[in-house]
Amino acid sequence: QVQLVESGGGLVQAGGSLRLSCAASGSIFSINAMGWYRQAPGKQRELVALITSSGSTNYADSVKGRFTISRDNVKNTVYLQMSSLKPEDTANYFCNANAISTARSHLEVWGQGTLVTVSS
Repeated sequence: QVQLVESGGGLVQAGGSLRLSCAASGSIFSINAMGWYRQAPGKQRELVALITSSGSTNYADSVKGRFTISRDNVKNTVYLQMSSLKPEDTANYFCNANAISTARSHLEVWGQGTLVTVSS
């Protein structure tokens, strides 16, 4: 089927930057929207940023102006550039993709998550 593998999480001080990557692999025919979600301890998973196959983007109000989502359609990879990080950005970040497999199955795929910790 289709798999997503995230990378780039880690520990950073408040005000710092991190770049997350998420690469899709497997039996991919096409990938439509790709996005990043996050889940902090004790909280529900929330949308951080979304990007369509044509490049249209949408951001949570809490990250507008600080985070930038982008994608490389050739590499089937989505990125999240995070700047001016705050302790409240600490969470497990998950990549999500709406994909169509080579068997023409419509799939919603999740990555395993990558932890971002912002220290004050």
